[in-house]
Amino acid sequence: MNARLTLCSAFLVFAAIGCGGGKPAEQTHTEATPSPGAAAIDPATVATINGTIMFDGTAPAEDKINMSADPQCMALHTDAVYTQHAVVKDGKLRWAFIYVKDGLGSRTFPTPAEPVTIDQKGCMYEPHVLGVMVNQPIDILNSDETLHNIHAQPANSEQFNIGMPLKNMKQTRKFSAVEVMVPVKCDVHPWMASYIGVLSHPYYAVSGEDGAFSIKGLPPGTYTIEAWHEKFGSQTQSVTVGPSETKTADFTFKATS
Repeated sequence: MNARLTLCSAFLVFAAIGCGGGKPAEQTHTEATPSPGAAAIDPATVATINGTIMFDGTAPAEDKINMSADPQCMALHTDAVYTQHAVVKDGKLRWAFIYVKDGLGSRTFPTPAEPVTIDQKGCMYEPHVLGVMVNQPIDILNSDETLHNIHAQPANSEQFNIGMPLKNMKQTRKFSAVEVMVPVKCDVHPWMASYIGVLSHPYYAVSGEDGAFSIKGLPPGTYTIEAWHEKFGSQTQSVTVGPSETKTADFTFKATS
């Protein structure tokens, strides 16, 4: 017990000095207003791209997570807990990040004041994949009565590494540059993993349990849409949408050798 108190105290100091700079899983965006001086977006003509992330073949089995190193984590679960690296149900792939990679031209968009949320709950990250705009606040929560240490490892922004030893703690951070994707881990619980897509615009989504996604509020145009998955890589396709049009863009991933 004394050792644990010492560890927690150390992390409290670590968090206090600053170690560096909720949305649902199926993130969607319905509207966007460009900054002054940018080409205006007529809300009466905006378009939508819907789709499904499908999986062809047999998905690799998820690993059962051994939480015995932290009894408090074990006590939070009555059933077995598995990794989320390749979550497939009925041939549909969850936790893909889908976004507009190209086609918006010189348009710029204001940074939302509303934060997105990532929670450390049940000794797992919720959600496993999320999106955020550059400089948008990210509320980091700890819903567990155990020490967590959230360690974001961006290549284009300053990393942060925050000790959060107490339940209901909250820290707020942001990323300063575009990056797809930023890996996040917990140095205390090595099975915890999450990924954050950082973009200069709000046109992104995360596939749900049914593999579905929706990107709304797009001005008419031709776009390169990319679907990213942590285990199966990335795919792109070109989609052209006219005024008030809805198009479908499905992606199919296969197991890698």
